Amino acid sequence: MLLAMLRSMVYDKSAVDDLYQETMITAWRTLDRYDEERPFGPWLRGIARFQTLAYYRKTKRLPTFDHESVVAHIENRLDQIAARPGDTWEEKIEALGDCLERLPGDARNVVALHYEQSLTTEVIAHRLRTSREAIKKRLQRARARLTDCFERKGLFLRLETES
Repeated sequence: MLLAMLRSMVYDKSAVDDLYQETMITAWRTLDRYDEERPFGPWLRGIARFQTLAYYRKTKRLPTFDHESVVAHIENRLDQIAARPGDTWEEKIEALGDCLERLPGDARNVVALHYEQSLTTEVIAHRLRTSREAIKKRLQRARARLTDCFERKGLFLRLETES
């Protein structure tokens, strides 16, 4: 649902990929502020909305749509499918844990160092005695594997068209 939202608001595929990663990183770093009594999806999409606005400010472009009405429409559509599997906090954590366990050991280690211990790629590279570029590539591949795992679990659903 997050990708659906980002793709509907930004037409540049590489920018969408960057915004998705930035959203996930921000969510990971602010996870302690998440209210587990509320649905996870809208919280995550709220972060993405701020990331998207920052993207438009930074690129000095104007969105090619009426931002408020598009966001309201998207939120309405996503709320309609929020009851589908994978949108609760428990389901997200369980799926993430399972997908992390499926990562090869070196990828799981780099993900843990970067996201759990908040180490920079430079520090990780020094610790593992490799290049920063190698660490960045491992993280990129790990994120791709995690995304594939989530897709196999059916957690990334396409929006259906209205009848």
